[in-house]
Amino acid sequence: MRVAIVTHVVRHNDGQGRVNHEIARAALGENIEVTLIASHVAPELLQHPLVKWVPVKIGRFWPTNLLRQQVFALKSAWWLRTHRADYDVLHVNGFITWTAADVNTAHFVHTGWFKSKYYPFGLGKGVWSAYQFVYTRMNAVLEGWAYRRSRVITAVSQKVATEIAAIGLTPHNRLDVIYNGVDTQGFAAATGDRARFKLPDDKFLLLFVGDLRTPRKNLGTVLKALTHLPERVHIAVAGYLPGSPYPEEAKALGIADRVHFLGLVKEMPVLMHSVDAYVFPSRYEAMSLSLLEAMAAGLPVVTAHTAGGAEIITPECGIVLDDPDDPQALAQAIGRLASNDEARLAMGRAASELATGFGWARMAQQYIALYRQIAGQREDRRSTKQINNDTDTLNANVLDRA
Repeated sequence: MRVAIVTHVVRHNDGQGRVNHEIARAALGENIEVTLIASHVAPELLQHPLVKWVPVKIGRFWPTNLLRQQVFALKSAWWLRTHRADYDVLHVNGFITWTAADVNTAHFVHTGWFKSKYYPFGLGKGVWSAYQFVYTRMNAVLEGWAYRRSRVITAVSQKVATEIAAIGLTPHNRLDVIYNGVDTQGFAAATGDRARFKLPDDKFLLLFVGDLRTPRKNLGTVLKALTHLPERVHIAVAGYLPGSPYPEEAKALGIADRVHFLGLVKEMPVLMHSVDAYVFPSRYEAMSLSLLEAMAAGLPVVTAHTAGGAEIITPECGIVLDDPDDPQALAQAIGRLASNDEARLAMGRAASELATGFGWARMAQQYIALYRQIAGQREDRRSTKQINNDTDTLNANVLDRA
């Protein structure tokens, strides 16, 4: 079986990239030929004899992500125009190429984000806000086009599946849910070390992981919640810091000494074992990998219904809020964990146990089973077509003889 996967990057430290990395690795383990149409591929994958990389290079002179994504979509489609027939399965990710696909994994639904009551951007709110508005609307239209031209759409959560169904699919589309995976063993086996991250030993430590330049991840509400909590409650914040407004916001709230900005963190399993709880009230999320990682590390989680992944969290392993923008409700939830070590530790154990059902191998095998099903259906159609052709030829010969 020959599979082509179209994705921007295939590597460990990227959400969509990690998903496709694990799918490719598992497929190679079953001697499936994998072609990766991407801008970057992890070097260890390229060493495998069954891997082919089709580089899609995007010049630096394109000024916005919207334009860069279109360049990628056009270049990848141009290559697939002459090579599509070489593959049994074509797997894409959202709108990423101007080519119809067999499998389309939905990692984000721009229509869902745009329709959310927490969507903050608009045309009359400044240049950056106007760009974000246009970016979301354009992607919403393009994603709808891509989903309707895909045989099977795999949503990374039930929340995403519901949003895709609301877009309006055709009778020919099939919609499945395949949850993202997590390195359950790696996150469960790590050992905490606060000194490595210069974190205080005697404080109750929360952890927030995410993009610190966007309001969507909602660190601002977490900082406001901190003002309603005892001074012994601190938070470690991991994420790309340049351009983030939150250090100044922490200062304005008078809690700068309780917020520990760590920048990008490579040793995430160690960091997660160095804290007491994970907080992530994202205003919109498809399926958060960091949420699964925190659970695998044995952390109780505090999140909101607006975050994809909240649907799998039970009361035994976490707290799910109705409103991500309510700092007092968030503070109350955190306070429950900070004031009861026994309950908090029990929730962490339950979270770790639940996470064991979401390993990378399980996720990858679901995709491979789907690939085999699609390839088998294509082969059945070829066989049926050949039988029909043979029958037509035989009937023609009989008529000639008659």
